[in-house]
Amino acid sequence: MATYDLIIRNGTIVDGTGAARFTGDVAVKDGLIAAVGKVHGDATQEIDAGGKVVAPGWVDIHTHYDGQATWDQEMAPSSWHGVTTVVMGNCGVGFAPAAPNRHDWLIGLMEGVEDIPGTALAEGMKWDWETFPEYLDALERLPRSVDVATHVPHGAVRAYVLGDRERPGAVPTAEDIEKMAAIVEEGVRAGALGFSTSRTVIHKSIDGEVVPGTTATADELIAIGRAMGKVGHGVFELASDLKREWNEFGWMGALSRETGLPVVFAALQSIAKEQPLSEQIANMRAENDNGANIVAAIALRGNGIIMGWQGTVHPFRFRPSVAELDGLPWDQQLAKIKDPAFKAKVLAEANVYPDSDIVHLYMVIAQGWQAQFEMDADFDYEPGADASIAARAAAAGKTPDEYAYDLLSENEGTGFIYLPILNYADGNLDFLEELQASSDCVNSLSDGGAHCGTICDAASPTFMLQHWVRDRKRGGRLSLEAAVKRQCLDTARLYGLDDRGVVAPGYIADLNVIDLDALKLGKPWLAFDLPAGGKRLLQKAEGYVCTIKGGVVTFRQGEWTGATPGGLIRGPQRAAMLEAAE
Repeated sequence: MATYDLIIRNGTIVDGTGAARFTGDVAVKDGLIAAVGKVHGDATQEIDAGGKVVAPGWVDIHTHYDGQATWDQEMAPSSWHGVTTVVMGNCGVGFAPAAPNRHDWLIGLMEGVEDIPGTALAEGMKWDWETFPEYLDALERLPRSVDVATHVPHGAVRAYVLGDRERPGAVPTAEDIEKMAAIVEEGVRAGALGFSTSRTVIHKSIDGEVVPGTTATADELIAIGRAMGKVGHGVFELASDLKREWNEFGWMGALSRETGLPVVFAALQSIAKEQPLSEQIANMRAENDNGANIVAAIALRGNGIIMGWQGTVHPFRFRPSVAELDGLPWDQQLAKIKDPAFKAKVLAEANVYPDSDIVHLYMVIAQGWQAQFEMDADFDYEPGADASIAARAAAAGKTPDEYAYDLLSENEGTGFIYLPILNYADGNLDFLEELQASSDCVNSLSDGGAHCGTICDAASPTFMLQHWVRDRKRGGRLSLEAAVKRQCLDTARLYGLDDRGVVAPGYIADLNVIDLDALKLGKPWLAFDLPAGGKRLLQKAEGYVCTIKGGVVTFRQGEWTGATPGGLIRGPQRAAMLEAAE
């Protein structure tokens, strides 16, 4: 009988702690890492990792697979990029608790905030739950390629308690707040890893209404935080416009000090945030110097809209004639797009913007040519000004809008334009260098499973290695050891997942074997493979030799093996910390 289930031999082990890499073997037994170093004995299966990196599976703490996780076992696209653990239910949106008459409302909230097709959610979800614990039970019934964990989402909690009274500006009574706090406490006791809310005008329901948390008072939010404090664990996560009059850091600091729990906020360069990023970080650190535990969730690149004819947005969306494409089958749309007369008509029109408090965002989408970039085969996600649509159009002797129209029309209408809406105010990513070295910042905001027609940042862990570790030319890079630690140990520990994120005996055998030299992001594409034919942007990568979840190989050379060793995480996890077998 074999000594081990699996041995990975001769790999360059980057163990997730930040320690220096070393060459060695990793042995797995019963889903746990049993030995690391020079491993003697045999195994049922062996993998030769000579010349390859062996690292922990990535732990992605900001995703939106709340609906998809109820029907999909593969959990793409995150699982394609070495992610073995996802935390969902972020930004205050999710599907539990769910009163039977609020299903459509919750779908509309998710569709508006996270650009997940409502038709796909309506067809894909069985709604075999009402309470949050029942939702966890439903998640537990379906095995997957990854482990899933979740927050209790504010939007669903408010809708459940307030019912038809939940409208923008609704003020809950003291009894309402008590009920909301009780639901959150129940959810965390049942296994949720925290609570999430959203307080930004960018987040709106499909009907254009701001999300429930936007107008919540500090009293409501603190009462919910105290409910988690009674349980003794949980992360309080929020996205906020950080208006100075709200004094967000004041109540976040007070809540963290009182409960001892971490409060995580989305730290971004954003046109919606009143405080610039430097002020956000300074205010956070002032509270932390006074005993708080506030953590800045940072993205690894510009949060960019990928614009295409079949995507949710593109630069010509606000030109009247483009409405002629709506509702037509794609082949008929493409025929119109290719028609020189239609093109001329569109290019001759002025943009007509809807009356909105984010009209400035629409204007950037429609005519921000200096901030938009052509996504060619070897696209650099830190593009310079010379790669902008404005610059390339000038070099080609075309107007920017004509150049953009022709670009989107390439390859049978599948061309893409990249528009980094957030985190690219300086035209580079230099500002992230200091933040990625800071223990009060955590890699996050990939939005895996969300923004299906506009963004594909679920590939962030791959981008981290390809760009920040290996290829970056416009500034400093990260060491491989630091980059792995940030996406493994740091993300796992924040959420109390002490059983993963490290290559050492006793930890869950969640592992990636990576050919770092060959690692490369593929070109995004639009697929129509969600329930009801819903669309989503997808992106694969070369270079993942295999991904292992709980000792089981789930992906080889980027292809799913069909294995589903992943399950539901309930509450904080502790490592077994077995002694090394040798």
